[in-house]
Amino acid sequence: MEPEEPHGPTTGGRRSRAVTCRRGVPEGGEKEVAALYWEAFGRKLGPALDPPDAGRAFIAAHLHHDRGVTALVDGAVVGVAGYQLGRRALTGGKVRDVLSAYGLLRGLRRLAVLALFERTPEKGELVMDGIAVDASHRGGGIGSLLLRQVAAVAAENGCRRIRLDVIDTNPRARALYERHGFVARHTEQTPYLRRLLGFGAVTTMYRPVTDADRTDGGVR
Repeated sequence: MEPEEPHGPTTGGRRSRAVTCRRGVPEGGEKEVAALYWEAFGRKLGPALDPPDAGRAFIAAHLHHDRGVTALVDGAVVGVAGYQLGRRALTGGKVRDVLSAYGLLRGLRRLAVLALFERTPEKGELVMDGIAVDASHRGGGIGSLLLRQVAAVAAENGCRRIRLDVIDTNPRARALYERHGFVARHTEQTPYLRRLLGFGAVTTMYRPVTDADRTDGGVR
């Protein structure tokens, strides 16, 4: 896909360097995407993929490049939104990959933790994996750009709705999703995961896909 026209979001009242939002993970950007994902979700992923260096390396090595949208500044990835269509998500890695990276005994325990995060899209549904934006670029509208791109992907693939889960310790993300039309449907209390993964509740949110989403993404 060709990248869309550059955007210039503002941060702290000042116009920042131009942000380019594009489909997919650019070749050579795998480590940047993995670092962003670990910064955003490392507390949750840690029990499965620790230590951090190994976790970031595992994510970078098993990305599905066509299951995400990225935001770039001067060619560097500063934001990413992953999604799942069918049986493929941005972050990959099969059972054998985990066992190869961590060994049999340690790998089996880590697979049990990873199983907690598995979500299968229903027919006509795109499932978001989450949004991660570099700390120095937050507040400038990058999250909104990425969400619009994901909505455009959903529309182009004939999806009727987008689904995501947000944890109780991430109110900033939930507020962003609500501003973009996501509505909470139900919350699952998970106090048994608070000590292990750092959160005690997960809220599932939905947003319908509209005709406007087909032209709002900006990528041709």
